[in-house]
Amino acid sequence: MNYVYKIGCSIENLKGVRDFIRVSLKNHGVSDLEVSEIVLALDEMCSNLMIHAHNCNPDELFELHIQVEKNNPVVFEIIDDGSVFDINQFAEPALGNIIHEKRKGGLGIRLVKSIMDKIEYQNRGGKNICRLTKAVHFS
Repeated sequence: MNYVYKIGCSIENLKGVRDFIRVSLKNHGVSDLEVSEIVLALDEMCSNLMIHAHNCNPDELFELHIQVEKNNPVVFEIIDDGSVFDINQFAEPALGNIIHEKRKGGLGIRLVKSIMDKIEYQNRGGKNICRLTKAVHFS
């Protein structure tokens, strides 16, 4: 089953993104815990995209695609045409440095990488595609 959600890059739209993910996964019996983890990771990815690639401009759009097939990992694709930030190329600051420097931020990428099984980036037809994959248990 494929689900598609098109959204403007305003932080106020993140609730709709979270609700879309929850409903899409709940339709397939994914556990509350797994849904919550995935929502957390994708909320972080989408908010970073809105803020850093689109400057929270609600007129700029991106799409979130969810592909759910029983007994296969769930695939999430965030598709946009903003500037690319590949979290796989980002050197994460040491946790001790974040705490010592009292930095705001820096933990989101670590969180996303710990929740998702695989994160890939590609450019297709002038669009950036961030593909996140997560194996889940279906009931």
